[in-house]
Amino acid sequence: MKHNRTHCSGITSTDIFSAHPDPELLTELRQTMSTINTVFNHFEEVVDPTLIDCYIYELKAAHLRYQFLLRHIKQQENTI
Repeated sequence: MKHNRTHCSGITSTDIFSAHPDPELLTELRQTMSTINTVFNHFEEVVDPTLIDCYIYELKAAHLRYQFLLRHIKQQENTI
């Protein structure tokens, strides 16, 4: 079953993109959000245990990257 939802800690793109941080960071964050959603959709469709593990690792890596980028964006907001 596919769901059209964002799996990024409940933060919407409007919340993130309104403070004018570095455009490159915003681009990377958007790409990471897209990756998370794509990987999650693939994860929901697979039944093979090896692929399930693969998608779990990909989701974890993408979430860590998302948190890293979000932290840097918030740091930029605090310096503006």
